[in-house]
Amino acid sequence: MKLCYQVATPDVAIAPSVTSYQGDLEKSFHDIAALGYEGAELMTVDPDKLDWAWIKGLAEKYALSIPLVCTGEVYGQLGISFVDPDPARQKIALDRMYRVIGFASYLGANVNVGRIRGQYTPGIPCQTTYDTAVAVFRRISAYAAGKNVTVALETINTLQSNFINTMAEGAAFVDAVDHPHFKLMADVFHMNMEEKDLYQAIKDYAPYTVYVHLADSNRRYPGSAGLNLQKTIQAFRDSGYDGVFSVEVMQIPDQEVSARKSIEYLKPIFSQVYNR
Repeated sequence: MKLCYQVATPDVAIAPSVTSYQGDLEKSFHDIAALGYEGAELMTVDPDKLDWAWIKGLAEKYALSIPLVCTGEVYGQLGISFVDPDPARQKIALDRMYRVIGFASYLGANVNVGRIRGQYTPGIPCQTTYDTAVAVFRRISAYAAGKNVTVALETINTLQSNFINTMAEGAAFVDAVDHPHFKLMADVFHMNMEEKDLYQAIKDYAPYTVYVHLADSNRRYPGSAGLNLQKTIQAFRDSGYDGVFSVEVMQIPDQEVSARKSIEYLKPIFSQVYNR
């Protein structure tokens, strides 16, 4: 088990909507390492604008692992997706994903796919979109396998996406793609909104789950609202999950407070549940 915090790389435009520690990357790494986090999940938009060797060296300097590269702001800041009605924009999204996979491979990390997968679009049959997405993810997964990277699909609540909202839908999609380097990740914020029984869903889809995002029910730091994270984390432990947990939250009231309060709340829980 490892606890990480999401950190934005310098290519990500600083904005209140970004669910990451932002600003100077060395300061970000210094700050989260000093708080006791063991790793940094990176949020990136364009890896070609980054110095890969410098980032890897910086993570080593602060003894932080890089378990995952998140693509949320590729869609959030550029609006491109794999099933965009415009084939040219589809190609841009796919090419960008290949570069993110290369970056992740260099760092020894996996890759998350959230909103960049796209959505159902009026005027295009849902089955057409679904079949297009399956074909794209087979290509992406095959490419990732060659780079020793696993692609982790994140289920997203219906307020943000109309395509793959529940873990059941995600698992069915993973089965349709049918590639060993394509799995699911669990985000408890989204799951809390979409699953009839959050704890049962954690158990049922544990065989698909390779990564976990943590936040409270308001997408702020754990302990700021009403989600029972003690019971949630215990459910992951009981299901056999012993991988990475990463805090992905709105940085409210600010990122220093969010990062500090997150680990203060989570550390006793992990100490009890995982004997850490």
